[in-house]
Amino acid sequence: MTECNSESLTFSSLSRKKIIADFGGGHLTSDAGALLLREANRRTGMIDALAACISDPRDPARIQHDAKTLLAQRVFGIAMGYEDGNDHQSLRNDPIMQLLAETPPDPDAPLASPPTLCRFENWVDRKSLARMSAVLVDQFIASHRTPPKEITLDFDATDDRIHGDQEGSFFHAFYYHYCYLPLYVFCGDQLLVAYLRPSKIDAAKHSRGILKLLVRRIRESWPKVRIIFRADSGFCRWKTLKYCDENAIGYVVGLATNTRLKRIQEPYMDAAEQRFEATGEKQRSFHEFAYSAKTWDRKRRVILKAERLPKGANPRFVVTNLDDSPKAIYDAIYTQRGEMENRIKEQQLYLFADRTSCSRFIANQFRLLLASAAYVLIEHVRREALKDTELAKARVDTIRLKLLKVAARVVVSVRRVVLHLSSSYPYQSLLQRLVARLAPS
Repeated sequence: MTECNSESLTFSSLSRKKIIADFGGGHLTSDAGALLLREANRRTGMIDALAACISDPRDPARIQHDAKTLLAQRVFGIAMGYEDGNDHQSLRNDPIMQLLAETPPDPDAPLASPPTLCRFENWVDRKSLARMSAVLVDQFIASHRTPPKEITLDFDATDDRIHGDQEGSFFHAFYYHYCYLPLYVFCGDQLLVAYLRPSKIDAAKHSRGILKLLVRRIRESWPKVRIIFRADSGFCRWKTLKYCDENAIGYVVGLATNTRLKRIQEPYMDAAEQRFEATGEKQRSFHEFAYSAKTWDRKRRVILKAERLPKGANPRFVVTNLDDSPKAIYDAIYTQRGEMENRIKEQQLYLFADRTSCSRFIANQFRLLLASAAYVLIEHVRREALKDTELAKARVDTIRLKLLKVAARVVVSVRRVVLHLSSSYPYQSLLQRLVARLAPS
């Protein structure tokens, strides 16, 4: 790292001992654990696959950093908690960041500057973004050693609040602010789709088309897999349900309450109310009936949860084509979609997927994919290396804090790069296990 000659920092003394700090430590890093992500990337080949999707308009004879290097800088930077491109003014000299970008640590050969990274974000076109989106699905498929018997695709939209004059900025009456409305698709903890959309649309916009593309690609690799489409009531559209019925796709989708459904639920909710009044305890029962809205092509099976809680009535409706019991469909299948919301929170809170502050809409979609790539790498570490450990279910920020943010002194010689980690690092044994699981033998 470039030597810094700034003035020293003086802290409160300890008895008669002065405590002074400076930034002249030389080749030090605070992110030595990020090499775990490098091993995850070498296993998955994701950065190479994403870089191959990008059309570089620059003259090859006049560039210093290729698209793969720029992509690695941004993806690994986001994974390590550096969401701002300006952070790379210093990170470009960090020896670990250089290793992550597959370049030898050298203070005299820094990585790309923030202006170069900014131009990189803005030259990526729609075709490149489409190819990069397909890589996420390919990564999901490749992560399975054997074809699964069944997968559940969770669809959900969320608000991505924006400030300023970004392209595609609209006010959303439900969220009551200016935002984008990205669409996410997860299978368990694994991310398949992160699709940025303006907010002046129906929440289900393009979801049927994306489902078709996913089903087609997945069945190319796994012809016999059973696919279940799961979503809340915002995605209950009869054309999507019709597509699922015609293509042997199961579905469990929330159904919004209306006047007709309220009439149907009334006797069941009255009974639950009477039992609650008699016992003072929560009451809950499940029922089913055939139902069709005026716009639907036919009747479908609807599950009713008639529930009376101490805080009041809590009825819910779910439409499905599965044969399981009403209680099993609601409790064992539908309510599990709540885990997807936690994954979206990881994306937005800890991997800065909502940092869509570029003026161009396409550049913001690219930023969303950068955050998605960072998630895929960390999720690979969590799924493959942290299995059966105390951090097997840890959030992204916990993994970053405990395993990636590791201080080290970096010594570079002709033949080796040696990282001297802190002797008091509290997760030494766990880190040793993870390296053994991820690094080639």
